[in-house]
This record gives sequence, structure tokens and C-alpha cells, in this order.
Amino acid sequence: MKKTRKPATVAKPSAAPREMKGADCVVECLLREAVDVIFAYPGGSSLELHQALARSGKIRTILPRHEQGGSFAANGYARACGKVGVCMATSGPGATNLVSAIADAYMDSIPMVAITGQVFSKYIGKMAFQETDFYGMTLPVVKHSFLVIDVHDLPRVFKEAFQIARSGRPGPVVIDIPKDVQQARFTPEFPATVSFRNPWIESAPRATDEALRPVIDLLAQARQPVLYVGGGVVSAEASAALKKFAEKANVPVATTLMGLGAFPETHPLSLQWFGMHGAAYGNWAVDQSDLLIVLGARFDDRITGDTSKFAAHAAIVHIDVDPSEHNKNKRVHHAIVSDVKHALDRLNALLTASKFTPPDTKAWHAQLSAWKKEFPFTYDRAASHIQPQEAVQALYELTQGDAIVVTGVGQHQMWAAQFYRFDEPRRFISSLGLGAMGFGYPAALGAKVAYPGKQVIDIDGDGSFTMNIQELATAKIEKIAAKAMILNNQHLGMVVQWEDRFYGSLRGNTILGDVNDIGSPDNPGALYPDFAKIAEGFGVAGRRVLKKSELRAAIQEMLDHDGPYVLDVVVPYTNHVLPMIPAGKTVKDMLLK
Repeated sequence: MKKTRKPATVAKPSAAPREMKGADCVVECLLREAVDVIFAYPGGSSLELHQALARSGKIRTILPRHEQGGSFAANGYARACGKVGVCMATSGPGATNLVSAIADAYMDSIPMVAITGQVFSKYIGKMAFQETDFYGMTLPVVKHSFLVIDVHDLPRVFKEAFQIARSGRPGPVVIDIPKDVQQARFTPEFPATVSFRNPWIESAPRATDEALRPVIDLLAQARQPVLYVGGGVVSAEASAALKKFAEKANVPVATTLMGLGAFPETHPLSLQWFGMHGAAYGNWAVDQSDLLIVLGARFDDRITGDTSKFAAHAAIVHIDVDPSEHNKNKRVHHAIVSDVKHALDRLNALLTASKFTPPDTKAWHAQLSAWKKEFPFTYDRAASHIQPQEAVQALYELTQGDAIVVTGVGQHQMWAAQFYRFDEPRRFISSLGLGAMGFGYPAALGAKVAYPGKQVIDIDGDGSFTMNIQELATAKIEKIAAKAMILNNQHLGMVVQWEDRFYGSLRGNTILGDVNDIGSPDNPGALYPDFAKIAEGFGVAGRRVLKKSELRAAIQEMLDHDGPYVLDVVVPYTNHVLPMIPAGKTVKDMLLK
């Protein structure tokens, strides 16, 4: 991100300027950005930073058991509360272990700052012990990267980094700090503001009324309109404005997975979410719409399938804060660059001023209601064993929809979205653009730190949960009462589903236990591993449940427990996530059974 620097306005310090180490300056910068928690794993090149945090004692420093766990936790924290999540690691392998979470934050537009220690400046580029070019390595997956060579730059760099991370379309920023810069002593001057060549970093673009009035005209003419809502509505805190607009215009709302909860899923106008495994009625509605208003979304391939046939008969309006998304994946008819909350607020004002009367869409709403009734998300309720969908639905009912649900990646992720209804934003936390297994439990820790008074449950798969199982130690030692409900089918379920559908059920390393003695509800003695015993080893409560008759009581036990908890729910591996639109196909190719 290129920028020109104007003279910074120096804030009046709360006390007289004093000489300090670069590492102490970093802590002061974090405090000035209202950072209250950092997920950080120490090492030789970040030792000075950890010492400074320990001397200060003003920022809660949570020690993960793996740098990836800490960075996913920072990611989950940011998704849950909207503040910038902060993580830290040492140089070399410590830093490289952050890359998946940084890429995840980039794909899903999550505000995050990753601080890394670096080898002494004189050793950079000389293949010193635990040296990597982390600045260069992360350039493709960040909004911006900084390598701080001059200690005097630290106050400005941190001010810029947090502004970049949270502004416009949010995203991750890396700050790489050599050890000698951390050790250098100086008297810092902290800027009150920073300026950029790109003004949208300082304030998001706002569409004019002239740009937005054609949307009202299109609504007046539409007979089959749909709102396609993405994660940008959540980032912009625009949910209330969206609800007001949808109700005023009487337009049904279909969200992406990133947009879950931006519009209440129990609302009569909700089509829930659509895409590859989304609601059949949501997919059909978008496909047959004559006006598609897209808000803070990017036409991801899991949403569109074959883009040439996506919403082929609709006039498409695309409102997004990031102009680079316009016409990138799908050509649209009206591209509007704007902060989506501002756009919705002005559209609501224009609807009122024009005394807008919604067009006659009774036939459209009747068709949508019929599809909802005939093609709901469903499963075999008569099955003898616990069905994974049944477990999610039971959790929804027992929490009354009032929990933060985090997921790993796989079939369980889709079932969580299908059978837990989300009426508020920031209640569904999942790695969606990157699809990073191992995300679930550490991200649940971050969400629980953000909201210690809320139930936070990681709905996970046995494969995904195992990838960062060491974070049970973090939960125990740091007293973070995040729960995990594992839908354990002993397989990499989503890959198995693709094997069954497209590869003749040939198993290519997708069985997680003994291939000659696969654990299952009918063969519990072969279940591997024993998650309850692993939890016990970490000092965390746990339980395995096999019988349908015991499911609800086991979930309630998990919810009532006052600390972290692992509930191992054993389910068959034969379930497939349906509906399913095969990759690159269209709604007409949707599999319903």
C-alpha cells in the first residue's frame, strides 16, 4: 500500500516524555490503541517484547501452546467483538506459524495485527539462525507489512498499522521488529493522527444520493427482488440498517456464510444462506431474481458456481467499500463504491422521502414460502444413531439460539450453519474464505476472551479439532471456558463426501482411525482417539456420548459446566451435507439427495 506521509500531529503525552526501550514503546503503542489482550508465544527474537509486557502488566498476555493457535485466537477475538485482534511470535518458525491465520484474516477481511520479532538488523539477509523474510513472505496475504529498521518509527508504524487494519475493508497487518530495534533506547513521540495518500484509509468512501437513487427506481420496477448480503454488512455494523431496508422495501434476504446473522434468520423475509451447501430456496431465489442487490459481498465461487449463469436474468447492483471487487468475478450493472452502512442509511432515507410503495411481489413471496416449506434443511430423524444435524439442532434449542458458535472446517461447519439459526451478527465464527482446519477451538478461545459472559461453543470435527488440540492447555491454564462439541465420524467427512459423489468411494487417506477396524456407533471399542481421556490429561472435563437418548443431557452437562469442556458426539460417517451444488456447476445441477 503506497502512501505519502504528512507531518504527524503529536499527541500531548499523559506524562512527560521519557526515554525507553523500543520494546517498551511497543507496549505503550498497544495501550494507546486500547489493546487489552494479546496472544503471544515467546522466543529469542521476541524476548524483549515479552519482558516489556511483563514489566507493564497492563495488557493481558495469553500464552497459546502453538503460534497458530494464538493467531487463530486473535482472529476469533476480532470476529467476535470487531476490535483489532493482536498476536505475536518470534522470528523464523514462530513467525511462519502465523501465516495460516494471517491468510485467513485476509480472505475474510478480519482486522488483525501480527507482531513478530526479527533477528538483529545486521544479520537480515544473511540466513542467520531463525531468520525468515517475514515481510516479503506475507505481502500477498496482508493489507500491509512493516519492517521497522529505525526505532524512532515505532510510534508512527503502530498508529498506521491499526488504522489500516480496521479501516475500510478490514484486514491483517504485519509488523516485523528486529531485536536491536526492540533494545534501542530513545524518547518516543506518539502521533495523534497519521495521514495516507489513499483517503479511504482515514474515512470510508460514501456514495452520493445521486448514485443511490437508481436503486430505488429499480426496486419500484422489480417483481422478484433479492438482497444478497455478505460479511461486509457485519464489518460495517450495518445489520440494523439492513433490517430496516429489507422491511421497508419488502425484499427477501439471502446471506453468505460470512453474512450469517447480519439479518435475523428467523425473520419471515430470511432465505437463510445460499451457495454450494446453502438453502435450496435461497439458491433458487437468487437464480430467478430480476433484481439482485449485493451488499458487502464478493461473488465467491462457492456462492456463484458458474459465474456466467449466476443470476443470469437479474439486474445486479453491487455496493461495496472495496472498488477492486467490482466486476472482478461477475460483471454487474450498477457498481457503487461506498461504506455499506452509509449506503443503507441513505437508501432508507430515500425510501422515506420518496414515499416508496413496494411493488406487487405477492406471487414472488408465495413462491418463496412454498419452496421453504417443501425443501427445508432436513435429516433422517428416524435413524437409530445420533445424526450430526440432530446434535446441532439440540444445541440450538438448549442454548435458545443465544450462543457464539465457532467451527472448524468440514461437514460439521456446514451443518452448524444449517441447523443453528443466527439472529444476530458475530455469532457464527468460521474460517470461510481460506477454509483452515484447526481454526475452531483456538478461535473459540479468542471469542470467549472477548465475551467471557457468553456461551461459546466450538462445533468441530474430529479431524479439524485434532489439529490444534494442544490449546486445551491454554483453556485450562488461562481459565477460558470455551466448550467443544466434536461431531466424531472417524473420517475426513467432507473429503469422504466428495469421494463418494465423484470418485467411486475410493478412500484416499481419509480414514482417521485404523482402516482395518474403523470406530463407529456400532463399533465403539475401535474409536480413536479417546477425546475425553485427552481432555482429562489436560485437566479439562470431557465426555463421550453414543446414544440418542443421552444426547440432550450430555449437551446440557457441557453447557452447565463452569470451565472448558469437550463433548465427543459419535456419529455415522455416511451422512452427506445436502443440498450440494458441485463445484463450477449451476443451481440446475443442485443435488438434493
